[in-house]
Amino acid sequence: MTKRNFRIREATVSDIELLVEFQLNTALETEGVRLEKNTVNKGVKGVFHDPSKGQYYIAEKSGQPIGCLLVVPEWSDWRNGTILWIHSTYVIPGERRQGVLRKFYEHLQSLVNKSPYLLGLRTLVDKGNLRGLEAARALGMKSEHYETYEWLNE
Repeated sequence: MTKRNFRIREATVSDIELLVEFQLNTALETEGVRLEKNTVNKGVKGVFHDPSKGQYYIAEKSGQPIGCLLVVPEWSDWRNGTILWIHSTYVIPGERRQGVLRKFYEHLQSLVNKSPYLLGLRTLVDKGNLRGLEAARALGMKSEHYETYEWLNE
């Protein structure tokens, strides 16, 4: 793999439109779901209005955004600390398989390693998203402890 230079930064309010487009793309590509743009726009803005909901990160190459992800905190009373959930990951097609996801992951691992309050990373991957499952395994993540069950009022 060619060595690429990426920069990871915290997203800002000026990134909202980009984040919305990335989220619409990722839902369609990974789960075949067409999301309602206005709802996603409100959801993305909700993170910026209430930082306890999470933090978006942007990957840039030569100053151009090429990917994003959302990190959502989960308090663990068993461990007395916070686990960061990786959500809403997207990398533009021309930059995939170039190390962008790994750079995000290493950035988040660094945050966890530097903090006495952060304990680790988790992510959810749709069972049908084979590329996503492969990517999580390639990063060294394991699917050993939990199965996810859900009920959504849709």
